[in-house]
Amino acid sequence: MDRIAPSTETGLTQAALEAGLRDLGLTRGAAVEVHSSLSSLGQVEGGAATVVDALMAVVGEAGTLAMPAFPISKPLPLTAEEKARGILAKAQLYGLDYDGPTGMGVIADELRRRPGAIVGPGFHRVCAWGRDAERLSAGFGALVEADAWALLLGVNIERCSSMHHAERVGLPDEVTRCFAIPDDIRRDYPDDIFIQYGRTPDRAWLKIQAAAEAHGFIKKQAIGQAECRFFKVKSVVGMYEKALRTDPLGLFGITNR
Repeated sequence: MDRIAPSTETGLTQAALEAGLRDLGLTRGAAVEVHSSLSSLGQVEGGAATVVDALMAVVGEAGTLAMPAFPISKPLPLTAEEKARGILAKAQLYGLDYDGPTGMGVIADELRRRPGAIVGPGFHRVCAWGRDAERLSAGFGALVEADAWALLLGVNIERCSSMHHAERVGLPDEVTRCFAIPDDIRRDYPDDIFIQYGRTPDRAWLKIQAAAEAHGFIKKQAIGQAECRFFKVKSVVGMYEKALRTDPLGLFGITNR
């Protein structure tokens, strides 16, 4: 990775964050889908607010920031029994009018509270700020169609919601069955509890990420202590869609055809 943005004794400053974002490739007027982990950056002066301020300063009012605003809690603790039953994670689902802290992270929550931010419809809602906020808050598909950028601050591509846009071509039953929650587990939880269950043999999105990096589609750089990635959404989502069309079972490591 390229150089790490400088910091002070009290942590990363807004100026250091802006310098790191510009070195990564973010420019004024850009439309960008952001997924982030504040803790991955290390200590940041002013916390999440400083990160959002830095992002706004770099793209300016001519640009657009978009982040997930799903009304879901942070992961809830799992008991030993739940782990033994194969449950990987669980979380509380909130109503669509929920406006409190979410599991999307404190940076995404901070953007949602900013003046001018627009929260889109549905459960998989997008919060957007900037020139094209109204259009891009319609959903992650709108970001793909707009040829927006993706910025991953301390997280990998498995957090990039727009990747699901490729799945409009359909996932094979062999893949979806890997994630099916058994009836005896589902009936033990109310409808407002999200359950994550099951895995495929291979982590398909990480394979796409590695291929995209090998092709030079993704730029990596450290900002603070975080490994960050920057790429055009359409190019990487397109790689995933092509793999789903040509060899979806191989992509997910499923060989019992």
